[in-house]
Amino acid sequence: MSPHSPSDLFYASLLQTSLKSKDSITGKSIHANIIKTGLHLSVFLMNNLINFYSKNGLISDACKVFDEMPIKNTFTWNTILSTYAKNGKVEIARQFFEEMPERDSVSWTAMIVGYNQMARFRNAVSMFLEMIKFGVSPTQFTITNILSSCAAMEALDIGKKVHSFVVKLGLSGYIPVANSVLNMYGKSGDAETAKVVFGTMKLKSISSWNAMISLYTQSGRLDLALAQFEQMEERDAISWNSMIAGYNQNGSDFEALLFFLKMLAESSVKPDRFTFTSVLSACANLEMLKPGMQLHAETIKIGLDSDGPVGNALILMYSKSGGLDIAQKIVERSLTTNLNVVSFTCLLDGYVKLGDINPARKIFDSLKDRDVVAWTAMIVGYFQNGLNNDAIELFRSMLTVGPKPNNYTLAAMLSVSSSLASIDHGKQIHGVAIRSGEESSVSVGNSLVTMYAKGGSIQNSRRVFDHVSWNKDTVSWTSMIISLAQHGLGEEAIELFEKMLSIGIKPDHITYVGVISACTHAGFVEQGQNYFSLMQNVHKIKPTHSHYSCMIDLFGRAGLLQQAHNFIEKMPVEPDVIAWGSLLSSCKVHKNVELAKIAAERLLLIDPENSGAYSALANAYSACGKWDDAARIRRLMKDRGVKKDQGSSWIQIKNKVHVFSAEDGSHPQKDVIYITMAKLWKEIKKRGFVPDTDAVLHDLDEEVKDQILSRHSEKLAIAFGLISTPENTTLRIMKNLRVCNDCHSAIKFISKVVGREIVVRDTTRFHHFKDGSCSCGDYW
Repeated sequence: MSPHSPSDLFYASLLQTSLKSKDSITGKSIHANIIKTGLHLSVFLMNNLINFYSKNGLISDACKVFDEMPIKNTFTWNTILSTYAKNGKVEIARQFFEEMPERDSVSWTAMIVGYNQMARFRNAVSMFLEMIKFGVSPTQFTITNILSSCAAMEALDIGKKVHSFVVKLGLSGYIPVANSVLNMYGKSGDAETAKVVFGTMKLKSISSWNAMISLYTQSGRLDLALAQFEQMEERDAISWNSMIAGYNQNGSDFEALLFFLKMLAESSVKPDRFTFTSVLSACANLEMLKPGMQLHAETIKIGLDSDGPVGNALILMYSKSGGLDIAQKIVERSLTTNLNVVSFTCLLDGYVKLGDINPARKIFDSLKDRDVVAWTAMIVGYFQNGLNNDAIELFRSMLTVGPKPNNYTLAAMLSVSSSLASIDHGKQIHGVAIRSGEESSVSVGNSLVTMYAKGGSIQNSRRVFDHVSWNKDTVSWTSMIISLAQHGLGEEAIELFEKMLSIGIKPDHITYVGVISACTHAGFVEQGQNYFSLMQNVHKIKPTHSHYSCMIDLFGRAGLLQQAHNFIEKMPVEPDVIAWGSLLSSCKVHKNVELAKIAAERLLLIDPENSGAYSALANAYSACGKWDDAARIRRLMKDRGVKKDQGSSWIQIKNKVHVFSAEDGSHPQKDVIYITMAKLWKEIKKRGFVPDTDAVLHDLDEEVKDQILSRHSEKLAIAFGLISTPENTTLRIMKNLRVCNDCHSAIKFISKVVGREIVVRDTTRFHHFKDGSCSCGDYW
């Protein structure tokens, strides 16, 4: 006989019926009747009521019933515990768990399930280990959930221990448990054990076979996945989808489409939203617009919702395949509420390529749930489009109203600061990185190294590099080597490269660009040649145009012009603009007109509009006093409509950039700038400075040349910096052309006179002027 009265059973039956129909109003009426008939003291009925309210999502009503019960049994506690755990309120559930007078396997499993659903896998594992410690036997449901946690964390060691419990408790024969063991080994990267488990399973479900297919596709073994698929006697949609997705995710997009056609031809299984998501992704990667449009038509025909994964896949396909206008219509039609970050980023890329980022910003603003990836994608979009100020403004907005920036966001913002050469902005981002704990991240650390170096602070750059200690990668070492080379610290760069080799970090092709550049700036010709040989013979790196150009520059700067020319002639690749430009620049410095003519002619064959070639050749003639030839080249340049790059220098003061050109009369403070420069010019002449009038490449009177030299753009920027900043402040000047001999000499004297460090970045390197000398050692 049942221990419950007929009335209890009657009302319990009514509650079950209401629960099946999700009729909460009727359920509440039943509750009222229970109270009227005086049955509210029945623990059995109250437990049924808690269960009814819980499963209808009426948590407060369930909790009220629980609180009013004078007598509670373990089922009562388990029901309310499960209610909170399954609804994501695991902290409250944990409080109930701690208060329980008695706990059984259901109590422990409810907590494990709750943690698992909230992706708090470590908590789930800790709860399981505690459960075993207290001698409570896990159920099948406990085991499948804890194995799911282990799979999510790829915690193979713990997963193996759980597997031993499965064997010990005799649960290996239960298909759901065996499938969970299989999945755990697969997700944890132990394919061999997964195959053993699969082989020993006496009973296999379609899920077992699908788990193995998924394992092979995730590890890139599509041949084994296909062999497994072919052995299946029965297949479901997951089987087909796993194969199609496997091909798509492993870069075999054409095979994914062929497998989709096979599914249509050979199987009674109908494609679902997962199928279409994968095949549309394949079309996107292959940029196949017409097949993609046919698939779109099919999704409409079978009524698939275009506001979810399928919609995102369609947006991706159209964005990548040249149908950006259709992609935008889909976004507008679906109100973008479910637009995922991958699709948004793809749309963003499409707009960036078109040079119009405003539509992307409108979509970003309309996104319902903008996560950190969406914010980062928008910031990167602005940066790639040259809209650095917009990137900065959006980042500030993110700090105020958005999610916490991650290491990718911070790295992107540091790239913005680097491109602006704004050390003040960069320091602010560094502060955010420290507060968020992302400073030690490799990507942020590498970006900080580059940002400080490009901003002219090599000391801070090195400090960050040394701080990113245990997890430095090839990029970290390469960034620091290049930074040291650009700042004229060639010996330090080479020393760091040698240390990199000694601790077993393998250099890549960019590392070698950095270290050969370091040799170039330091004049270490023989060592540069040795590294060029080491790169090919030991590290098996094939030289690129960048490496060849570095070698030409290495010879050219050292005055070995014929050797540089011979190197070009023997190159196994066709010399590019940079190669001939390097030789031409060296010819100008070392006044070799004949070789300069050859370099300029070859350069102009490749790039007839290259203004630098005309200017360099004209300057080479001027440097040798061949004024008529120089004038002829300048006339030729004018006749051909080639415009010369205007030299300019800039300095940032209080977040504002001030730009100067030679003899600039446009600055609001021009009068005081010229007065300051005139005083400096007079003072440094007293100290022994002699203007290099040969640097004025025009046939003019010496007095006029002297005045022109005193008003070069970098000198005006320095004068403005001196009147705009406190004493002892380091001045950081940026220049778009190579610093001339006269300015280089003058700034050395100025640094001595004003007692300040002056950092000048030209097109090739940084010059640190201090106490009358320069970090480059007058070799640049």
